Amino acid sequence: MLTRYDGIRSGPYGKKPEDRSVEELLRSSVVIIDKPSGPTSHQVSSWVRQILNVDNTGHSGTLDPHVTGVLPVAIGRATKALEVLLPYGKEYVGVMRFHSKVSKKDIEAIFREFTGKIYQTPPVRSAVKRSLRIKEIYSLEPLEIKGSYVLFRASVESGTYIRTLCHDMGEALGVGANMVELRRTRAAHFTENEAITLHDLKDAYEFYKEGDDSYLKKTLLPAESLFSSMKKVVVKDTAVDALCHGAELSVKGIVSADEGIKKGDIIAVFTLKGEIVESAVAEMNSVEMIKKGEGIAARPKRVYMEPGIYPKVWK
Repeated sequence: MLTRYDGIRSGPYGKKPEDRSVEELLRSSVVIIDKPSGPTSHQVSSWVRQILNVDNTGHSGTLDPHVTGVLPVAIGRATKALEVLLPYGKEYVGVMRFHSKVSKKDIEAIFREFTGKIYQTPPVRSAVKRSLRIKEIYSLEPLEIKGSYVLFRASVESGTYIRTLCHDMGEALGVGANMVELRRTRAAHFTENEAITLHDLKDAYEFYKEGDDSYLKKTLLPAESLFSSMKKVVVKDTAVDALCHGAELSVKGIVSADEGIKKGDIIAVFTLKGEIVESAVAEMNSVEMIKKGEGIAARPKRVYMEPGIYPKVWK
């Protein structure tokens, strides 16, 4: 973290995300659902909306009905921030079956061959256009081999189809293969350790209605959790309201910036209290943001904070 000003403290405006009440979280938050096998991701999102009695929910990273695991569901205003998760990778654990006998040596070899950048065509039943694409398989390892069945773990670029990956590996070996079972263990930075079942969510909400909000407060993550993987810039209180009205970010309003920001990067802009203000396109690298005396450091991409929370000091 590079710092322009030392010792600057936030004023009496806004609120730290961890200090928000359950009522505030129900207006903007994220819950990580352990999706069961059977329903669609859209159905799970709809059930979350019904359980929490809120007006709006949305999910990130659609899972096929029979696939289980990590499904981030945004609530209220946080739904418009789900897009920030799209560029980040995902991790799966699954079972595939080869249609003929394959040696352990050949299985390990084909897993190595399909690690890295591969060509892939989405399956017929997919939500995207069926055109040949390049996707990156960050890691692919067989965990256990039993007969023609292989338990495996895959860390992949967003938009990779694991069912297609299994099929293509079988084709490459000349024996055929199919995916038998699949579970998503990570979506972006959210892991299965954070995921809860729909039943747990229902119980937490019932406890809340009876006067105990502790369980629900642990379950509902502030909307800021969506931005954990992004490079961050922290701004002065006096700059916040102007940004909420769509102003460009001047270097004079910056308190600190993460190292490694490059011009053109999509960054997250936060208040001193840790509240998300906006996503923005960097016009400078992180060193320039701190060292330069003037200039535009970033231009707004999408504003998430409502105006009026911080004082208006701009003309």
